[in-house]
Amino acid sequence: MNNQNTINDIRSKIDIVELISEYVPLNKKGKYYWGKCPFHNDNNPSMSVDPNRQTYTCWSCHNSGNVFNFYEQIENISFPEALNRLGNRVGITISNYKNNTNSKYSKYYEIYDISNKYYQLMLNTSKGEKAKEYLEKRGINSETIKEFGIGLSLSDKNKLVTYLKEKQYDINTLNDLGLANGDIDTFIDRIMFPLDDSLGRIVGFSGRIYDNSKMSKYMNTKETQIFKKGTCLYHYNASKEYVRLEKSVIVMEGFMDVIRAFTIGVKNTVALMGTAMTDDQISLLKKLSLNVYMCLDGDNPGQEAILHNGELLEKAGLNVKVICLKDDEDPDSYILKYGEKKFKELIKNAVNYSDFKLDRLKNNVNFESDQELSNYVNKVLKEITKINDEIRCEIILKKLANETNLSYNTLEKKFNEYKSLDEKGKNEFENNLIKREDKKKNKYTKACEEFIYYMLVDKKAIKAYDSKKLFFINSDYRNLAAEISYYYHEYGDIVIADFYTYLNDKKELLKVFNDIQNLELNEEVSDVTIKEYIKTIDDYYVEQEIKRLEKEMKQETDEDEKIKIFERIRKLKIGE
Repeated sequence: MNNQNTINDIRSKIDIVELISEYVPLNKKGKYYWGKCPFHNDNNPSMSVDPNRQTYTCWSCHNSGNVFNFYEQIENISFPEALNRLGNRVGITISNYKNNTNSKYSKYYEIYDISNKYYQLMLNTSKGEKAKEYLEKRGINSETIKEFGIGLSLSDKNKLVTYLKEKQYDINTLNDLGLANGDIDTFIDRIMFPLDDSLGRIVGFSGRIYDNSKMSKYMNTKETQIFKKGTCLYHYNASKEYVRLEKSVIVMEGFMDVIRAFTIGVKNTVALMGTAMTDDQISLLKKLSLNVYMCLDGDNPGQEAILHNGELLEKAGLNVKVICLKDDEDPDSYILKYGEKKFKELIKNAVNYSDFKLDRLKNNVNFESDQELSNYVNKVLKEITKINDEIRCEIILKKLANETNLSYNTLEKKFNEYKSLDEKGKNEFENNLIKREDKKKNKYTKACEEFIYYMLVDKKAIKAYDSKKLFFINSDYRNLAAEISYYYHEYGDIVIADFYTYLNDKKELLKVFNDIQNLELNEEVSDVTIKEYIKTIDDYYVEQEIKRLEKEMKQETDEDEKIKIFERIRKLKIGE
């Protein structure tokens, strides 16, 4: 690979523990650091980071790699982009690697970027005075306008279309991107808010009316090849540094909520642009922080959305708190009405999601009805089985006993029944998982994997492989061993973290490499053990070759050919 030494140099200058700690809290246990894996719904820390090898491994989803692999996935970018960014971080530039991320759609991003600059320019002309007055009245000053790239679409129906056509952009492309409707502008006489993706590239717009027009208050870009509403979070890319500083992210409904919070210094915010949360958005949140504050509207739909979304977030292994707003308030209106201090107090006093959920269970319950009271109590008892804190469970049970006039012993007994059922289900799942994963490897597979492991950590295994011209029947083992041998002779040593990068364009070998390099074996191997591995691998090859030849001989009709095959079998059996 061109630039391999420079790539290795970049990798060696970035400590993997330090990098991953920027995204995932890590705790040291023994020789490894442990944290919750951001690449699957991880409730318990199942990702280990090895500071000696400079690699990470999730023992649940089996995601594994070096700093490049982690950064590429956590930032949702290509390898060249990860390489360039991490290179810049340590002051090294790789000239031969260009950022080709989504180059297929580079023209689309270019068109949106030009359109956004056009809208911003229009807001700052005389035609934008009325819109700027509206924004000023809403408490959005010029600094905030610039920060969020706010612009204006004019009342003239084909201004943007004409502008882009003059720049040689095809009208069909503009229609596909939702910027044009036929030959006229899609957005007319609206304040324009650019929407970007996780990398900060503009992929769409939301336009808001600012006069007494009877048109819909908001109009968003239609879904396109690069804009899917459920895969984006408003302000995501810009919020990253603020989230890292605050060690938490606040999720809101609309972009005006985010903009308003920004004006009072609350900048670790993102918006769903709606209430429903998707798996893609949860994945993005996990890449930001494991600590999520839900701050949706105070009306019933908003509160129901908190219940639903909070459940999804907790299942994904996130720590969820709720910022409680008054009825019919949203963050934007609350801040305007009560000010910065009150809103920051709400953040400080955010409640655990489980407490919020338990409180919501009381809604519309008729405590005079035996049936409704029984249903309510059973729901609460089932809910607190999810709380892994005995003291907290006891406190809730005592409160429930006082609230319902039921005996504590009765509630505790029923709670333990639910907990027992829950634990039984978990144990059955874990036992089935163990049974599925505990398939014993045969002697040959074990010898292959352990021998290749020692090729990675002890050069005498590579020398034995070269001199014996060892042949693996399994093509993955055969190809991986050949790559290790080549890499060693090319670069003089095997550094596992660098070998990950070398295999970057050989995806089919990465899984078997991950499995092998994570074997719990000693770092040194004796000559005797190497000879035993080689004998096992050779014996298996001979055994399989004899079986193949015996089958071939049965099917052969020519007597002379049968004799030749028989002779080959005889020689194999006597070790020739």
